[in-house]
Amino acid sequence: MEAIIQIRDVTKTFIGRDNQVEALKGINLDIERGNICGIIGMSGAGKSTLVRCLNFLEKPTSGTVLIEGQDLQAMNGAQLRKARTEIAMIFQHFNLLMQRNVQDNICFPLEIVGMKRREAKKRAAELLKIVGLSEKAKAYPAQLSGGQKQRVAIARALANNPKILLCDEATSALDPTTTKSILALLKEINIQYGITIVIITHEMSVVQEICNQVAIIDEGNLVESGSVEEVFSRPRTKAAQKLVFQGERSTMEMRGKRCIRIVFSENSSFEPVIGNMVLACKTPVNILLADTKDIGGIAHGQMVLQLPEDTVTAEKMIQYLKDRNLTVEELTDYVE
Repeated sequence: MEAIIQIRDVTKTFIGRDNQVEALKGINLDIERGNICGIIGMSGAGKSTLVRCLNFLEKPTSGTVLIEGQDLQAMNGAQLRKARTEIAMIFQHFNLLMQRNVQDNICFPLEIVGMKRREAKKRAAELLKIVGLSEKAKAYPAQLSGGQKQRVAIARALANNPKILLCDEATSALDPTTTKSILALLKEINIQYGITIVIITHEMSVVQEICNQVAIIDEGNLVESGSVEEVFSRPRTKAAQKLVFQGERSTMEMRGKRCIRIVFSENSSFEPVIGNMVLACKTPVNILLADTKDIGGIAHGQMVLQLPEDTVTAEKMIQYLKDRNLTVEELTDYVE
């Protein structure tokens, strides 16, 4: 597929009075047209800085950002403003104009580009229908719930028919049920209108819910990227593993420190494979983590097992699992 966003060797350094901070360190990433790409990392990793570089709200210190092959760095002010009409953005705290009602909030970006009032109101009505808030046209932001405010912000972002929608922690201020409904709306918009969506988040569950591509940022570096299924099934770096495991750990109950991670496929997740392995090897194991996630509508499960101290038995268990076509990955430093 064609890359609509190309990020090449992008760095961003913030210079303070007494120090400087390298927020981004040579980022290279392609985001394909029509994808929903999650950019994920812990707080302070640099992910929000990266997304703001995609529309030059933050100008990179060095490197290149290409949108549909056009270099944002080479654009003059007028050209950049025009390009930004095709790169919409929604934020964690909605950023609605409190003195304007819902309809007028959505009309605002249309007024800026010179659309007539009657046409802008017609477009606002269409967008409110898309986000399921037609009855709230005359309400003011203070009268809306958090989820409703974010729906208005999405409608406003779609006003100028953008090709790209950037979401900077757009669900972080919402409760889990509302988050799920907003993510479902974004997925529907992506499917129906073909808009490329980039989601900044620190939650793996958000990425697994709707993304098909993921990039993991750690201390300003892009440490891992690929399909969501690929990165979830085989996280290669410690940063990726920490996000996939969600930082969960269990206290040590066995003497052995050898741990493995098993990834179940849709065919194997319903089999009592661990129980059968314990019976076959006549030795218990310690389950440190057990989790099932929905990725692209398919159930995927994972377990982290602490194996017995006896090497022969541990090897026998690993071979037992591999013989049943399970993905088995040895972990280091999982238990203290």
